[in-house]
Amino acid sequence: MSNFTIRAPGGAAQEYRNSGIWRDSTPVGDLRRWCRETPDAVAVKAYRAGGGPTEMSSVEIGYAEYGRHVERFAGALYELGVRPGQVVSCQLPNWWQAGALLLAAMRLQAVLAPVMTTIRPRELERVLARVGASVVVTVDEWAGFDHAAALREMAPRLPQLRHRVVLGKADDGEIEFGSFFEDTPWEQRHPVALDDAVEDPDQVAAIFFTSGTSGEPKGALHTHNTLYATVSAIAEENHIGPRDVLFTPHSSMHLLGHLLALLPLSTGACSVLLDSWSGERGAAVLSETGSTVLIAAPFFVEELITAGSGQPQHLPALRIVGCGATTVPRPLVAEVPRVFGVPLQSGWGMTELGVGTLTSREDPPDWPAHSDGRPLSWAELDLRSDTEITVDRPGRLYARGGGVCLATLGRDSGALTVIAEHEDGWFDTGDLAVPDGRGGIRLMGRAGDRIGGAFMIPVNDVESELLTHPGVADVALVGYPDGHGGELACAVVVAAGSPPVTLEELRAYLTGKGMTDWYLPSRLELVGQLPRNDNGKVRKELLRRELQTGAALTTE
Repeated sequence: MSNFTIRAPGGAAQEYRNSGIWRDSTPVGDLRRWCRETPDAVAVKAYRAGGGPTEMSSVEIGYAEYGRHVERFAGALYELGVRPGQVVSCQLPNWWQAGALLLAAMRLQAVLAPVMTTIRPRELERVLARVGASVVVTVDEWAGFDHAAALREMAPRLPQLRHRVVLGKADDGEIEFGSFFEDTPWEQRHPVALDDAVEDPDQVAAIFFTSGTSGEPKGALHTHNTLYATVSAIAEENHIGPRDVLFTPHSSMHLLGHLLALLPLSTGACSVLLDSWSGERGAAVLSETGSTVLIAAPFFVEELITAGSGQPQHLPALRIVGCGATTVPRPLVAEVPRVFGVPLQSGWGMTELGVGTLTSREDPPDWPAHSDGRPLSWAELDLRSDTEITVDRPGRLYARGGGVCLATLGRDSGALTVIAEHEDGWFDTGDLAVPDGRGGIRLMGRAGDRIGGAFMIPVNDVESELLTHPGVADVALVGYPDGHGGELACAVVVAAGSPPVTLEELRAYLTGKGMTDWYLPSRLELVGQLPRNDNGKVRKELLRRELQTGAALTTE
């Protein structure tokens, strides 16, 4: 059994508690509270996609009922031998059962290791082996892939894996979730009542793996309190309470989606789930649920706007549209208030520390086009450089505070790095940024994505300007070898309209905007679509790899 017994230093833990950044409870305590205070309030509205573009079924679950499901699922996990410190891994769509199952594992003080359904067998096996998962819960088939069969094939090579649980059709040697977790009254055999829950918010509670787009994927070891630091700060900044309805299309198996599931739970609000994304379905869910808060990567928000043909949408309840996960394109900052009637809120975060910055209503309406926000209440940020920090020489961003994970774990190397043991607790984010002039930061790109030598090209700024060109539907700026040991910039563009835009047109357009000459792309590649991960981030490592071969890109 894997042992994740790292805890925050006592002095820091007490400091965070005194300031209200940390607490003595966990999400199980939140659930217990709302089961008692507002048992009939809706905890979850879950939508499942059907065959058509807007065809869906849905279910509403109140807090008391949700609490009973969590209790039953906890009893089932207990029957499978799950005890404190053991690792339970889940690879599930955005179904209500997934959220209840994660809470059930928390109830037993197990360590969660969620994995998104887009992660395939090669990477999944590495994750399960590294964390030593004893129970894995998966779906039988999803999006045309047989997850149960993949797990079945690798199981003999995972000696710590004791039980495979399948939502859907189970094979011999597997446990069928519906009958074992939902239909059997485990609470009668294994009473583990929620009001008797033992809570330890400072132990390692969850491991979320990074995408590895700029290096080896690493597991971020979070406690309930490091996650709560982000959740409580967002709730405080946006005055989120029991009357709110929060919708996010992000997977609850990823850190951002998980945080956005804990947010309504912490405030007694309602969480809205959609298992299979399309702009049409998202727009229907947003309207039907009367969502007050929408938080999504720019890619999702753009598809919502496209689904409505760019016309203003009548959503009187909606008061917050937040974009995260990747840089917000400048045109979207203007489109959101026009279409949704509320200003866009931008922020910055990462798997190792949740959400670190947000813009606010106190900022100018177009501020997200110039900033990624000010630090949240839990966060200290530091920009470091040996020279003056400028747009073409940004500083490297470091973070410290109650939201930073306790440690990182290399998926392949197994290297464990305890954050508090290095740099006085300062975490090197690998991001490059400059001050925004209002106490916040403007992200300029990843250090691993930088283009240039002594002076770097401000990738995010160039991409944002290119997106304002009418001939550009989507774009990624990627470095390629110049033949002299340096790099030049290639614009990888999804064209809008015909004939497609040319390199000369793009360069002239940027020059007309007053952009420095050596920022301009010297190569153009036209593609059908950009490769993106589940959070909408462009997988630049794939583009860079192809460009380094000198071949033309053929992405469709």
